[in-house]
Amino acid sequence: MSARTRTPFVAPDELRERALRVHEALCATYHCPIAYFHELDPLSELVSSLLSHRTRNADSGRAFRALRARYPDWTAVRDAPTADVEATIAAATWPEQKAPRIQQVLRLIGERRGGLSLDFLGELPVPEARAWLEELPGVGPKTSAAVLSFSTLHRAALPVDCHHQRVAVRLGLVGERASLDTAHVQLAALLPTDWTPQQVYDHHEVMMLHGQRCCYFKAPACARCPVLAMCPFGRATPQGS
Repeated sequence: MSARTRTPFVAPDELRERALRVHEALCATYHCPIAYFHELDPLSELVSSLLSHRTRNADSGRAFRALRARYPDWTAVRDAPTADVEATIAAATWPEQKAPRIQQVLRLIGERRGGLSLDFLGELPVPEARAWLEELPGVGPKTSAAVLSFSTLHRAALPVDCHHQRVAVRLGLVGERASLDTAHVQLAALLPTDWTPQQVYDHHEVMMLHGQRCCYFKAPACARCPVLAMCPFGRATPQGS
């Protein structure tokens, strides 16, 4: 589902209230505001995000640093032999797919913009910026939001990763069968429209951190969960464990 065709989602007031209470409790636990984890320009963030698909952060980080070390700029990456780019990003999963995809994306950006920069996205409304990004191959809602939120643009866009979605499903904020695309729309609709980019970023980070540190995929630590009282899944778990 592209950003151009997303159907607006109107969240019930009860869900909005629960989302805000969850946010406040998790922010107290994980100490908001949370510092941005790096400061990349939006094009570099896009490449980093493409490398991170189905890859551990440590491995995608190594692949990204290897690209930056080997090539002077993204033009050189675009124009390099694909086999060389593939070898450079070998730390990432499926480098044989990601190398040609990254080069394809860089070529398309150059053709559409006349140069390799995504700084112009900072001048567009967030929905338009996300729609532009999602026209690129391999770019979905998670990546478009990550580029806008995590990069130096610092826009108010909510990425939803697997940890974030798992926590949201267990809290009843989104349906268990909702696709990741649907989850992006519905979870973003729960947040106040006047939140700053930092608040939106904090919300993603605390949901993700909670999934990594407490609300595990297997054997979640419900007994020590700070939002257990608001969690239908946790309350239904025997002995809260």
